[in-house]
Amino acid sequence: MIVTARTTRGRESTAIDAIKTETKNKDLGINAAFHPSDLRGYVFIEGSESDLQELRSAVRQINGYIDEEVEIEEIEKYLDEEEEDIRLEEDDKVDVIGGPFKGEEAKITRVDDTNREVTIELLDAAVPIPTTVDVDTVRKKA
Repeated sequence: MIVTARTTRGRESTAIDAIKTETKNKDLGINAAFHPSDLRGYVFIEGSESDLQELRSAVRQINGYIDEEVEIEEIEKYLDEEEEDIRLEEDDKVDVIGGPFKGEEAKITRVDDTNREVTIELLDAAVPIPTTVDVDTVRKKA
């Protein structure tokens, strides 16, 4: 059975980490959990109905399930995508591709993997002011 779980937007990875931890600690029959990058606030979970209910009460990042079961054909398009994992590190030069600083160049001064945020300093600013932004709003320069 595959279900769609609601989570807090931007915290999908945290929810999946918590699902993995609970599955391992309680030996639950959860086969898979993932979230497509273009569908924020939701994760897909595959497992038995009883284990999914136990998971729902054990993982605080799950805000509830959508009542309809998901067919594999409906999420197949997300499963076929192979995404390259690009690591952002301190001192990397990036282009800001979203938010109020869109179009600016910046340097990363701190990486927070847990919250999926980076602290940047704009390169063209007269006085560099550290600003924390979501990792999805920056792109590493080639």
